Parts: sequence; C-alpha cells; structure tokens
Amino acid sequence: MLSSQVSQSPSCRAHKFGGSSLADAGRIRHVASLMLDAGESRQVVVVSAMQGTTNALIAMTAAAAAGEDWQSSWSALRAQHVDAASALIDAPADLHAWIDARFADIGDLLRAVSLLRQPGRAALDRIQGMGEVLSATLLEAHLRARGADYALLDARDVLLVRHAELGAVVDWEESARRLDAWRAANPQSRVVATGFVASGEDGLPTVLGRNGSDFSGAIFAALFDAAELHIWSDVDGVLSADPRLVPEAVSLAAMSYREACELAYFGAKVIHPQTMTPAIARGLPILMRNTFKPEFPGTRIDADGDGGSSGPVKGLTLDPGLALVSLEGAGLIGVPGTAERVFAALHAAKISVVMISQGSSEHSICSVVRERDVEAARRALLDAFSRELDGGQVQGVQVVPGISVLAAVGDGMAGKPGVAAQLFAALARARVNIRAIAQGASERNISVAIAAEDATRGLRAAHAAFWLSPQTLALAVIGPGKVGAALLDQLQAALPRLRVEANVDLRLRALATSRRMWLCDHGDPADWRARIEEPPTEADLDAITRHLLDSHLPHAVVIDCSASDSVAAQYPAWLAAGIHVITPNKHAGAGPLPRYAAIREARAQSGARFRYEATVGAGLPVISTLRDLLDTGDELVAVDGILSGTLAWLFNKFDGSTAFSDLVREAHALGYTEPDPRDDLSGMDVARKLVILGREAGVSLSLDDVEVESLVPTALRNADRDAFMAGLESLDAPMQAALDAARAKGCVLRYVARLQRDGNASVALQELPADHAFAHLRLTDNCVQFTTRRYRENPLVVQGPGAGPEVTAAGVFSDLLRLAAALGARL
Repeated sequence: MLSSQVSQSPSCRAHKFGGSSLADAGRIRHVASLMLDAGESRQVVVVSAMQGTTNALIAMTAAAAAGEDWQSSWSALRAQHVDAASALIDAPADLHAWIDARFADIGDLLRAVSLLRQPGRAALDRIQGMGEVLSATLLEAHLRARGADYALLDARDVLLVRHAELGAVVDWEESARRLDAWRAANPQSRVVATGFVASGEDGLPTVLGRNGSDFSGAIFAALFDAAELHIWSDVDGVLSADPRLVPEAVSLAAMSYREACELAYFGAKVIHPQTMTPAIARGLPILMRNTFKPEFPGTRIDADGDGGSSGPVKGLTLDPGLALVSLEGAGLIGVPGTAERVFAALHAAKISVVMISQGSSEHSICSVVRERDVEAARRALLDAFSRELDGGQVQGVQVVPGISVLAAVGDGMAGKPGVAAQLFAALARARVNIRAIAQGASERNISVAIAAEDATRGLRAAHAAFWLSPQTLALAVIGPGKVGAALLDQLQAALPRLRVEANVDLRLRALATSRRMWLCDHGDPADWRARIEEPPTEADLDAITRHLLDSHLPHAVVIDCSASDSVAAQYPAWLAAGIHVITPNKHAGAGPLPRYAAIREARAQSGARFRYEATVGAGLPVISTLRDLLDTGDELVAVDGILSGTLAWLFNKFDGSTAFSDLVREAHALGYTEPDPRDDLSGMDVARKLVILGREAGVSLSLDDVEVESLVPTALRNADRDAFMAGLESLDAPMQAALDAARAKGCVLRYVARLQRDGNASVALQELPADHAFAHLRLTDNCVQFTTRRYRENPLVVQGPGAGPEVTAAGVFSDLLRLAAALGARL
C-alpha cells in the first residue's frame, strides 16, 4: 500500500526505480503491483537495469578489450533475463526472441571490441545502455500481461543530449519536440521509459553517466510536466548519516534542494546533484521512497524542506580516502594571487579540490584532495612555486595522508549562533582532532578535515551532539558483585526511559571480575546475568581497553565497582587513552600520591572525566558539596563525619542486647560491609574516605598521615577472611566494655573521622554526648559536617544513607548520568 502522506492523485506523477528494485522477476512483479495500485491519472515509470547488469556489461567490454573471456558472463546475463521473462509472462516465446536478438547485438559488439582491443565511445555506450532497454521491456511486457495499457518509451528515440565538461546537457527544446511526436503515436496515459540512455548530437546512442537513471527520471518528469518525482530504492528515504557507520541514523521527513546537494557532494546516499537540476528549475518535488516499504513516506525534497524546524543540522556525512596538501611560507602573507596560482596549478594537473582552508594570516593555504592524487598535487605545487621555494619565501609543500572530511549540513544552521561550537565540542569530547575547517558564507555546511582513523567515532559523536541519534556510551563494568550487580539492574530498568527522554544509549561492551571477563559487541545491559553464565575468558584489562576503543562509539567508560588496588592502578592509562572512569573504589583517590597525581594529570591532558562521588558517601553528594564550597571561594576549616554506613549501623544497633559479633555478621549478610568486614572495622575504609576529602580540599594527605584506631583485635588482623569471621566473638568483650563506659558518662559510641585545616587527620571510636548531632542518626546514615569560613558557627551538613549496594550503585549511576549530560545528553 502506498503511503497516504504523498500528494493525492496529481495529474501526472513520475516514478524512477533503481536496480535493486528490479533485481529479479519477483521484484519486477512487485514494482508492477505498486504502479497499478497508484492513484495518478497519468504515470511515467523510468527504470534502471536489473541489479548488477550495467556493471556486468562494462566488465564484459573490458574483458573483450583485454582479449579475455567474456562469453561466460554474456551467457549468464542472457539466461538471467530469459528466466525473468519466463517468470513474468505466460507465453514468453516472442519476448525470448526479442531478448535473444538484443544479446546477439551485444555479442556482435563485444566481438568487434575484442578484435580492436579497445572499445570506442559509441560501442561502449551502446553496450552499457542495453540493461535499461532490457528491464524496461520486461516490466512493460509484464504490465501488459496483467491487462494494463502501458506504452514503452525508448529514451534514445526522444532524449537528445550533448556531453560537456560538467556532464550531459539536455537539449530541452528538441527533446520536447520529439516527445510530442512520440506521444502522437503512443497516446497511452501510462508509460514505461528506459533510464540512463539517450541519443547524442551525432544521432548515436549514448548514456548519461553513472547515476544517470535518476537524472533520466528528473528529465522525463520535467518533459511530461509531472507534479512529483518518486525515486524508489532499497532505503527509507534520505538518512541522517550512513547507517553502516551510524546504525542509529534516522530517516529525514523533508529537506531542501540545497541540503540534498550539500550532502550528495560528500558522498551521502541521497541523490545525484545533476538529478536535481531539472527539479530545481521547475520547483518539482522529489520523494525518496523504499520499494520494499511503500507505506513509509520517505523523504520529500523541495525548495523549502522543513524550514529548519527539525533542528540546525539535517544530516552528516563522511568523505574518506583524502589527503591534505598545504603550501606554507611567510612570503605568502599579503601577496595577491597566491590562491589563484594554487588552484591553477591543481587544475592544470587535473586534480579536483574537495575542500579549501586558509587562515586570515595567509601564512598557509590548505587543500583537501583525493589521496590517490596527493603526490601529483604536491609535484604541481612544487613546480608552480619553485622560484619562491628557492628564494625561501615558501617553506615547503606539506602532505598529510589518511584524511576524511566530515560535513554537517542543514538550512537551519544559517544565522544560528553556536552550531560550529556544538560540532567542535562534540569532536573534542570524542578526542577527535580537527586538521582543517571550511564553511561557506551561506552557513549551510561546516566541513572539517580529520584523521581517517577517527572518522567513524567523530561522525557518531557529531550525530549524537545534534540529537539526530542517542548519545552513546560504551561501558565496561568491572566487579559485578553486590554494588556492580545493583548498578547493572538499575541500568537495565532505566535504559528504555533514558533512550526516549534523555537521548542516551548505554552499551555494555565488557564485564569483568578479578579472574574472568566477557566481551560483547551489541552491548545490551538487559541480558547481563545470562552473559556471565556463558564461557568466560581470562580477565585481561588491556583487552578490555582495546575492545572499548575499537568500538568506534564516540565515548568509552570504565565503571570500576571492585575494591581492587590493581584495577585502580589502570586509571591513569585509561584516562590518558580518553576513557572516562567512574568508580566507588577508594584505592585510586586514597592510594599512593604519585598515582593520584598521575590520574589528575592524565585527566587534564586527555579531557576524559574521572568521577568518584560514591567513594565517600555512597549516593550522598559529599564530594560535590565540598567542591562547590571551594570553587565558590570558601575556605575549609574542618571536616567531621560519620563516614562509614557500616559502622554507623553497627553502633546505632549496638545497645548490649545483641553481641557485637552477631551484629557484624548481620551487617555482612545485608551487604553493608566491604567484602572483608575488616576493611570497615579496621577504620581503613573511613581513613581512605578522609584522605579523599582531604586531597579534594587541596591537602597533600596519605593514609600513613591518618591516625587510625582499629577495632580489629590484633590476633585477627593477619588471619584469612574465614578465620576472621570465625573469631568474631573476640570483639564482644572489649566492645561491651566500651559501651558500658560511655553509658556511665551519659554518652554514646560513634566512629568519627576528623580532618583539620592543618592536615591533622584521625579516625577513632569516640564517646559523644547524647545531644550531639551524630548521636541521633538513622541506622546506616552518613553525616558529614563542613566547617568553613562561611559556615563556621553553623556547619553545613550532608546526611543520608551511606551503606548498601543499592544506594552506592545509585551514586555511581548518578555519576554516569552527569557524565552523559556533560557529553551532550538531554539530562
């Protein structure tokens, strides 16, 4: 069924079908059904050759010219068309005879080429144009067999062209006169016409060049005075980017002729600019449709497009296989005619310039050319400026191979501030360096030259930056334990909403434990539990790094939910490679100072983000609050806090009615403790958090600088974890004694961290008055008091749950969403 969104029953509508739409008898039958169901009163159907036919004919001609076998290909192609005829009509004898006669003509021409060892222009044009003659005849015969009255128009009888430097030029007046004569003899309201072929000024058959069938469609739409031209292919109209490079590319509802021309110039699968020339001259709308999804409206191309209502950038495209060639020298500054000499030299060498860039200083002028032409371009410029090179006015001609041009196109860019900044920022966040920039005065196109190895990543980043597709992040989660599993479950639940509301797509490409890992390509977090049941490979953090960077997704993120110091040691390398790191692992922020400095240096150099809010307060905004205070010019006097949700829970619950050892076991079962509860009871977990806060405040603090009171009995400090858990009862007596002593004074027990401005840091079990703020916390609450110059009399307090996998995972998830927002997501 045809889409209802196209114009309703115009007086005449032209259709052009590409080779993929006519690949075999089944598809030709489908095309016929589409045309018979169409509602227009007059109809012109222009066809390409069956898929692969033109290439096969050209290859046969080349083989004949080289004295090689062409007969086998000729036989196969003939059989393909004979078989199609048999499938399309019930009594194909006459059609078979006609096909045999055409292939006999082709065979005669190929034998002549084989004798001459080179094809003349007339012979080549006649041979390669036969595909459209064959397919048009097959379609028209099938339509007649179904009872429809169609006329068959051989474009060589009507269309007159001459070949010029810029392509075929139509003699409109003579072509119209010939068409009138043809119509007098063929008055049918519906016509099947051959694409690609025409008649030259010498009266011999010729072709319109590659993509000439689309051009034929526009020519006949104009000659028949059609209201619309529908170009049918195997894609859903014009896409916002190449779907092979950006799988999330979307079909565009409408675009202007100007936008289509800009995208087509850089190789986007839109429509050849030559095709639009007749349409632009007559204001003829072009609709790009999918033969296999006729209900889909496709893309409408006309003078107005959508008026910029869909955003400033309509589409992005890459032109690969390029190189930069630049002329540099102080002697170029202010010298008139330099650019003219550059272009003249390249023109004389028959080198097409894809893009030009020159700074206002005039110190250099840069051209982007095809990589295959770069050496010829270099020699041409060296010859043209040999005198200046000898005199030292020009320093040299520089060549940079391996370049792609990324172009952002859209009518809505004109007059809209910030579009270029948005593009450049997106590329910078994706770690893509720009080598050259060009933008015309129309502001409809911004083109940048970038390294070919960065091209796909840059295209995806730019596509997401203009909200043409979701902002996509490739994730590796290390440590799918309690916190990691909770995070993955939260991702799985939130991802559908994030894709719709925030334009964020989170791809889980790697999972790893300390010993095993699972790498995947599709990256759907929904099946992570099933994935870890699959056979793993041995954990290799370097392999994970390569896997993330090889994805061509614009942004890569490692989420470290382990408590591993060896994983934290990888952070500087990850950040230096442009991989963002998010973690609740305290070993990085509280580890050796040289490593901490390396992390900060790598982050500063690469621009990658290091987010670690969950290292101190789980889901509480402790670090961000401290950062806000300092960034706004406040001065830290002291930090006091209950920094362990585990110890807060233990001492809130410990009232003597239950043994302290039983409470530790219960906390461990609830997931409140670290995997080894000694990390909590020893005070080292709290000490690490205090070191992180101190370093955030600019204090050069190490773990050795923190005075730590451990609650772990000396005899159990070096035991393995199982032995420690078995010997927990040795904690009961000293802890009961401490509780009794505190109660005797009307106090409570709390494990408190304190950092002073001079760097004095301690974590210890303290007796606090019953009216102290820390004495009335809820079970796992953390509570941090910031005493600052502004908040000296009444300290700023951050309080809330500070233990448990769910809240810690939520803190990590929040960091991930903040990162996504910084990268351009709508959050």
